[in-house]
Amino acid sequence: MPAQPAAHAPIPPEVRRQAAAWLVELQSDGAGEQTRLDWQAWRAAHPDHERAWQRIEALGTKLQALQPGLAHAALASAGSPGRRRVVQGLAVALFAGGLAWAAQDRVPWRQWVADRRTGVGERATITLPDGTRVDLNSDSAVDIAFTDTERVLRLAAGEILVATAPDSHTPVRPFFVQTAEGRLQPLGTRFSVRQVARGESAVAVYEGAVRVQPRQGSALVLNAGQQASFTTARVNQPGAADEADTAWVQGMIVAQDMPLGDFIAELARHHPGWLGCAPSVADLKVTGTYPVDDTMKVLDMLTRTLPVQVRLRTRFWASVEPRGEDE
Repeated sequence: MPAQPAAHAPIPPEVRRQAAAWLVELQSDGAGEQTRLDWQAWRAAHPDHERAWQRIEALGTKLQALQPGLAHAALASAGSPGRRRVVQGLAVALFAGGLAWAAQDRVPWRQWVADRRTGVGERATITLPDGTRVDLNSDSAVDIAFTDTERVLRLAAGEILVATAPDSHTPVRPFFVQTAEGRLQPLGTRFSVRQVARGESAVAVYEGAVRVQPRQGSALVLNAGQQASFTTARVNQPGAADEADTAWVQGMIVAQDMPLGDFIAELARHHPGWLGCAPSVADLKVTGTYPVDDTMKVLDMLTRTLPVQVRLRTRFWASVEPRGEDE
Protein backbone atom coordinates (compact mmCIF):
# COMPACT_ATOMS: atom_id res chain seq x y z
CA MET A 1 0.00 0.00 0.00
CA PRO A 2 1.19 3.56 -0.65
CA ALA A 3 2.41 5.44 2.37
CA GLN A 4 -0.18 7.56 4.13
CA PRO A 5 0.47 11.25 3.37
CA ALA A 6 0.40 13.74 6.18
CA ALA A 7 -3.02 15.33 6.59
CA HIS A 8 -1.57 18.78 5.96
CA ALA A 9 0.63 17.77 3.01
CA PRO A 10 -0.15 19.58 -0.29
CA ILE A 11 -2.38 17.66 -2.66
CA PRO A 12 -0.42 16.99 -5.88
CA PRO A 13 -1.51 19.15 -8.85
CA GLU A 14 -2.38 16.12 -10.99
CA VAL A 15 -4.63 14.75 -8.25
CA ARG A 16 -6.35 18.13 -7.99
CA ARG A 17 -7.00 18.07 -11.72
CA GLN A 18 -8.35 14.52 -11.53
CA ALA A 19 -10.69 15.46 -8.68
CA ALA A 20 -11.98 18.46 -10.65
CA ALA A 21 -12.48 16.21 -13.70
CA TRP A 22 -14.53 13.78 -11.61
CA LEU A 23 -16.69 16.63 -10.29
CA VAL A 24 -17.46 17.67 -13.87
CA GLU A 25 -18.04 14.08 -15.00
CA LEU A 26 -20.54 13.42 -12.22
CA GLN A 27 -22.54 16.45 -13.39
CA SER A 28 -22.85 15.25 -16.99
CA ASP A 29 -26.02 13.71 -18.43
CA GLY A 30 -24.14 10.50 -19.21
CA ALA A 31 -23.15 9.88 -15.59
CA GLY A 32 -24.62 6.51 -14.61
CA GLU A 33 -23.95 3.72 -12.15
CA GLN A 34 -20.70 2.73 -13.88
CA THR A 35 -19.43 6.32 -13.65
CA ARG A 36 -20.11 6.33 -9.92
CA LEU A 37 -18.38 2.98 -9.47
CA ASP A 38 -15.32 4.24 -11.37
CA TRP A 39 -15.29 7.40 -9.27
CA GLN A 40 -15.43 5.40 -6.04
CA ALA A 41 -12.59 3.19 -7.29
CA TRP A 42 -10.53 6.30 -8.01
CA ARG A 43 -11.14 7.60 -4.50
CA ALA A 44 -10.01 4.28 -2.99
CA ALA A 45 -6.92 3.96 -5.18
CA HIS A 46 -4.75 6.38 -3.18
CA PRO A 47 -5.05 8.41 0.05
CA ASP A 48 -4.33 11.59 -1.92
CA HIS A 49 -7.42 10.93 -4.01
CA GLU A 50 -9.62 10.63 -0.94
CA ARG A 51 -8.10 13.76 0.60
CA ALA A 52 -8.79 15.70 -2.59
CA TRP A 53 -12.40 14.61 -2.67
CA GLN A 54 -12.89 15.38 1.02
CA ARG A 55 -11.57 18.85 0.27
CA ILE A 56 -14.30 19.26 -2.36
CA GLU A 57 -17.01 17.97 -0.02
CA ALA A 58 -15.78 20.32 2.72
CA LEU A 59 -16.57 23.30 0.50
CA GLY A 60 -20.28 22.59 1.03
CA THR A 61 -22.47 25.49 -0.03
CA LYS A 62 -19.56 27.28 -1.71
CA LEU A 63 -19.92 24.81 -4.55
CA GLN A 64 -23.23 26.45 -5.44
CA ALA A 65 -21.30 29.40 -6.89
CA LEU A 66 -19.71 27.01 -9.39
CA GLN A 67 -22.91 25.30 -10.54
CA PRO A 68 -23.45 27.39 -13.72
CA GLY A 69 -19.85 26.74 -14.77
CA LEU A 70 -20.15 23.04 -13.93
CA ALA A 71 -23.25 22.80 -16.08
CA HIS A 72 -21.43 24.42 -19.02
CA ALA A 73 -18.46 22.11 -18.57
CA ALA A 74 -20.63 19.00 -18.41
CA LEU A 75 -22.18 19.94 -21.77
CA ALA A 76 -18.77 20.01 -23.45
CA SER A 77 -17.52 16.83 -25.06
CA ALA A 78 -15.30 14.63 -22.89
CA GLY A 79 -11.66 15.27 -23.75
CA SER A 80 -12.44 18.46 -25.68
CA PRO A 81 -10.22 21.54 -25.28
CA GLY A 82 -13.16 23.40 -23.75
CA ARG A 83 -13.68 20.83 -21.03
CA ARG A 84 -9.94 20.62 -20.34
CA ARG A 85 -9.79 24.39 -19.82
CA VAL A 86 -12.77 24.28 -17.47
CA VAL A 87 -11.30 21.40 -15.47
CA GLN A 88 -8.00 23.24 -15.09
CA GLY A 89 -9.70 26.42 -13.93
CA LEU A 90 -11.96 24.47 -11.59
CA ALA A 91 -8.94 22.76 -10.03
CA VAL A 92 -7.51 26.19 -9.25
CA ALA A 93 -10.77 27.45 -7.74
CA LEU A 94 -11.29 24.32 -5.62
CA PHE A 95 -7.82 24.05 -4.13
CA ALA A 96 -6.37 27.57 -4.11
CA GLY A 97 -7.82 28.42 -0.71
CA GLY A 98 -9.79 31.31 0.70
CA LEU A 99 -8.32 34.06 -1.46
CA ALA A 100 -9.54 32.41 -4.64
CA TRP A 101 -13.07 32.15 -3.26
CA ALA A 102 -12.97 35.73 -2.01
CA ALA A 103 -12.15 36.84 -5.56
CA GLN A 104 -15.10 35.00 -7.14
CA ASP A 105 -17.21 38.15 -7.60
CA ARG A 106 -14.36 40.11 -9.22
CA VAL A 107 -12.78 37.44 -11.42
CA PRO A 108 -15.16 34.47 -11.82
CA TRP A 109 -13.29 31.30 -12.68
CA ARG A 110 -15.55 30.77 -15.69
CA GLN A 111 -13.91 33.83 -17.25
CA TRP A 112 -10.41 32.46 -16.65
CA VAL A 113 -11.06 29.42 -18.81
CA ALA A 114 -13.36 30.88 -21.49
CA ASP A 115 -12.60 30.19 -25.16
CA ARG A 116 -12.30 33.93 -25.88
CA ARG A 117 -12.09 36.81 -23.43
CA THR A 118 -11.12 40.46 -23.21
CA GLY A 119 -9.54 42.35 -20.34
CA VAL A 120 -10.70 45.67 -18.93
CA GLY A 121 -10.31 48.29 -21.64
CA GLU A 122 -9.95 45.67 -24.41
CA ARG A 123 -12.35 44.78 -27.23
CA ALA A 124 -12.21 42.03 -29.81
CA THR A 125 -13.98 40.75 -32.91
CA ILE A 126 -14.18 37.06 -33.74
CA THR A 127 -15.70 35.14 -36.61
CA LEU A 128 -17.28 31.82 -35.69
CA PRO A 129 -16.91 28.69 -37.89
CA ASP A 130 -20.28 29.40 -39.56
CA GLY A 131 -19.35 33.00 -40.43
CA THR A 132 -21.23 34.62 -37.54
CA ARG A 133 -19.52 37.81 -36.34
CA VAL A 134 -19.18 38.42 -32.60
CA ASP A 135 -17.85 41.63 -31.05
CA LEU A 136 -16.74 41.39 -27.42
CA ASN A 137 -16.91 44.45 -25.20
CA SER A 138 -14.48 45.25 -22.39
CA ASP A 139 -14.06 42.56 -19.70
CA SER A 140 -16.12 39.94 -21.54
CA ALA A 141 -15.81 36.19 -22.04
CA VAL A 142 -17.51 33.58 -24.24
CA ASP A 143 -17.37 29.85 -24.84
CA ILE A 144 -18.02 28.40 -28.30
CA ALA A 145 -19.69 25.00 -28.64
CA PHE A 146 -20.54 23.89 -32.18
CA THR A 147 -21.82 20.35 -32.70
CA ASP A 148 -23.60 18.47 -35.49
CA THR A 149 -26.97 19.46 -34.02
CA GLU A 150 -26.60 23.03 -32.72
CA ARG A 151 -24.41 26.12 -32.55
CA VAL A 152 -24.06 27.53 -29.03
CA LEU A 153 -22.30 30.66 -27.81
CA ARG A 154 -22.14 30.87 -24.01
CA LEU A 155 -21.70 34.30 -22.46
CA ALA A 156 -19.69 33.90 -19.26
CA ALA A 157 -19.30 37.63 -18.54
CA GLY A 158 -19.64 41.07 -20.08
CA GLU A 159 -21.34 41.97 -23.36
CA ILE A 160 -21.36 40.84 -26.98
CA LEU A 161 -22.82 42.06 -30.26
CA VAL A 162 -23.79 39.21 -32.59
CA ALA A 163 -24.50 39.28 -36.32
CA THR A 164 -25.61 35.78 -37.26
CA ALA A 165 -24.75 34.08 -40.53
CA PRO A 166 -26.73 31.35 -42.32
CA ASP A 167 -25.52 27.84 -41.53
CA SER A 168 -24.13 25.85 -44.47
CA HIS A 169 -24.23 22.63 -42.45
CA THR A 170 -26.74 19.92 -43.41
CA PRO A 171 -29.09 19.74 -41.64
CA VAL A 172 -29.13 23.41 -40.67
CA ARG A 173 -28.31 23.80 -36.98
CA PRO A 174 -30.13 26.28 -34.74
CA PHE A 175 -28.00 29.03 -33.20
CA PHE A 176 -28.27 29.87 -29.49
CA VAL A 177 -26.68 32.32 -27.08
CA GLN A 178 -26.75 31.01 -23.54
CA THR A 179 -26.40 33.10 -20.37
CA ALA A 180 -26.68 32.17 -16.72
CA GLU A 181 -30.37 33.14 -16.82
CA GLY A 182 -31.55 31.47 -20.01
CA ARG A 183 -31.15 30.84 -23.72
CA LEU A 184 -31.63 33.14 -26.73
CA GLN A 185 -32.47 31.92 -30.22
CA PRO A 186 -31.89 34.55 -32.92
CA LEU A 187 -33.99 34.36 -36.05
CA GLY A 188 -31.57 35.71 -38.69
CA THR A 189 -30.57 38.80 -36.84
CA ARG A 190 -28.20 41.30 -35.24
CA PHE A 191 -28.48 41.70 -31.49
CA SER A 192 -26.53 42.36 -28.30
CA VAL A 193 -26.48 40.37 -25.07
CA ARG A 194 -25.16 41.62 -21.74
CA GLN A 195 -24.67 39.98 -18.36
CA VAL A 196 -26.00 42.99 -16.46
CA ALA A 197 -25.52 41.69 -12.93
CA ARG A 198 -25.67 38.47 -10.98
CA GLY A 199 -29.10 37.05 -11.72
CA GLU A 200 -29.95 39.26 -14.71
CA SER A 201 -29.13 39.39 -18.42
CA ALA A 202 -30.27 41.84 -21.10
CA VAL A 203 -30.81 41.55 -24.84
CA ALA A 204 -31.38 44.25 -27.48
CA VAL A 205 -32.49 43.41 -31.04
CA TYR A 206 -31.43 45.62 -33.95
CA GLU A 207 -32.36 43.39 -36.90
CA GLY A 208 -34.66 40.36 -37.16
CA ALA A 209 -36.00 38.81 -33.96
CA VAL A 210 -34.77 36.90 -30.91
CA ARG A 211 -36.66 34.34 -28.86
CA VAL A 212 -35.82 34.74 -25.16
CA GLN A 213 -36.26 31.61 -23.05
CA PRO A 214 -35.59 32.01 -19.30
CA ARG A 215 -34.46 28.84 -17.55
CA GLN A 216 -37.71 28.51 -15.62
CA GLY A 217 -40.13 31.00 -17.18
CA SER A 218 -42.16 31.55 -20.34
CA ALA A 219 -40.48 32.52 -23.61
CA LEU A 220 -40.94 35.87 -25.35
CA VAL A 221 -39.99 36.94 -28.88
CA LEU A 222 -38.36 40.37 -29.21
CA ASN A 223 -38.47 42.06 -32.60
CA ALA A 224 -36.10 44.62 -34.13
CA GLY A 225 -36.11 47.81 -32.09
CA GLN A 226 -36.93 46.08 -28.79
CA GLN A 227 -34.82 45.29 -25.75
CA ALA A 228 -35.52 43.59 -22.43
CA SER A 229 -33.78 42.25 -19.36
CA PHE A 230 -34.56 38.79 -18.02
CA THR A 231 -33.97 36.58 -15.02
CA THR A 232 -34.20 32.82 -14.67
CA ALA A 233 -37.91 33.23 -13.93
CA ARG A 234 -39.21 35.78 -16.44
CA VAL A 235 -38.62 38.30 -19.21
CA ASN A 236 -39.21 41.85 -18.02
CA GLN A 237 -41.33 44.41 -19.88
CA PRO A 238 -39.68 45.18 -23.26
CA GLY A 239 -38.56 48.71 -24.08
CA ALA A 240 -37.04 50.47 -27.07
CA ALA A 241 -33.58 49.41 -28.23
CA ASP A 242 -31.14 52.21 -29.00
CA GLU A 243 -28.54 51.65 -31.73
CA ALA A 244 -26.30 54.15 -29.91
CA ASP A 245 -25.78 51.52 -27.22
CA THR A 246 -23.57 49.59 -29.68
CA ALA A 247 -21.15 52.51 -30.08
CA TRP A 248 -18.66 50.62 -27.91
CA VAL A 249 -17.82 48.54 -30.99
CA GLN A 250 -16.23 51.70 -32.40
CA GLY A 251 -14.71 52.50 -29.00
CA MET A 252 -17.23 55.19 -28.09
CA ILE A 253 -19.98 56.01 -25.61
CA VAL A 254 -22.78 58.09 -27.13
CA ALA A 255 -24.76 59.99 -24.50
CA GLN A 256 -27.90 62.09 -24.89
CA ASP A 257 -28.98 63.64 -21.60
CA MET A 258 -27.61 60.57 -19.80
CA PRO A 259 -27.47 60.87 -16.00
CA LEU A 260 -23.86 61.28 -14.93
CA GLY A 261 -24.14 58.30 -12.58
CA ASP A 262 -25.18 56.04 -15.47
CA PHE A 263 -22.48 57.49 -17.69
CA ILE A 264 -19.76 56.84 -15.10
CA ALA A 265 -21.05 53.28 -14.62
CA GLU A 266 -20.61 52.68 -18.36
CA LEU A 267 -17.20 54.34 -18.44
CA ALA A 268 -16.10 52.26 -15.44
CA ARG A 269 -16.41 49.12 -17.56
CA HIS A 270 -13.41 50.37 -19.56
CA HIS A 271 -11.45 51.92 -16.70
CA PRO A 272 -8.44 50.05 -15.21
CA GLY A 273 -9.43 50.29 -11.56
CA TRP A 274 -12.34 51.55 -9.47
CA LEU A 275 -14.33 54.48 -10.80
CA GLY A 276 -17.33 55.91 -8.94
CA CYS A 277 -19.68 58.86 -8.88
CA ALA A 278 -20.89 60.85 -5.86
CA PRO A 279 -24.70 60.69 -5.44
CA SER A 280 -24.88 64.49 -5.20
CA VAL A 281 -23.84 64.87 -8.87
CA ALA A 282 -25.25 61.60 -10.27
CA ASP A 283 -28.29 63.34 -11.81
CA LEU A 284 -26.31 65.84 -13.87
CA LYS A 285 -26.88 65.29 -17.59
CA VAL A 286 -24.17 64.23 -20.04
CA THR A 287 -24.43 64.72 -23.80
CA GLY A 288 -21.81 63.95 -26.41
CA THR A 289 -19.61 61.26 -27.91
CA TYR A 290 -16.74 60.05 -25.77
CA PRO A 291 -13.82 57.69 -26.57
CA VAL A 292 -13.49 54.82 -24.10
CA ASP A 293 -9.86 53.98 -24.87
CA ASP A 294 -8.65 56.91 -22.73
CA THR A 295 -10.92 57.06 -19.71
CA MET A 296 -8.83 59.71 -17.94
CA LYS A 297 -9.22 61.99 -20.95
CA VAL A 298 -12.99 61.52 -20.75
CA LEU A 299 -12.97 62.39 -17.06
CA ASP A 300 -10.98 65.54 -17.85
CA MET A 301 -13.58 66.46 -20.49
CA LEU A 302 -16.34 66.12 -17.90
CA THR A 303 -14.60 68.54 -15.54
CA ARG A 304 -14.57 71.13 -18.36
CA THR A 305 -18.31 70.89 -19.07
CA LEU A 306 -19.86 70.02 -15.69
CA PRO A 307 -19.43 71.38 -12.14
CA VAL A 308 -17.45 68.32 -11.06
CA GLN A 309 -13.93 67.34 -10.15
CA VAL A 310 -12.11 64.01 -10.26
CA ARG A 311 -10.56 62.90 -7.02
CA LEU A 312 -7.67 60.44 -7.42
CA ARG A 313 -6.65 58.59 -4.27
CA THR A 314 -4.41 56.15 -6.14
CA ARG A 315 -3.69 55.39 -9.77
CA PHE A 316 -6.50 52.83 -9.73
CA TRP A 317 -9.08 54.66 -7.58
CA ALA A 318 -11.03 57.62 -8.94
CA SER A 319 -14.25 59.34 -7.97
CA VAL A 320 -16.29 62.04 -9.72
CA GLU A 321 -17.41 64.54 -7.07
CA PRO A 322 -18.87 68.06 -6.81
CA ARG A 323 -16.44 70.78 -7.70
CA GLY A 324 -15.07 72.27 -4.50
CA GLU A 325 -13.58 75.59 -3.65
CA ASP A 326 -10.32 73.95 -2.63
CA GLU A 327 -9.40 72.88 -6.19
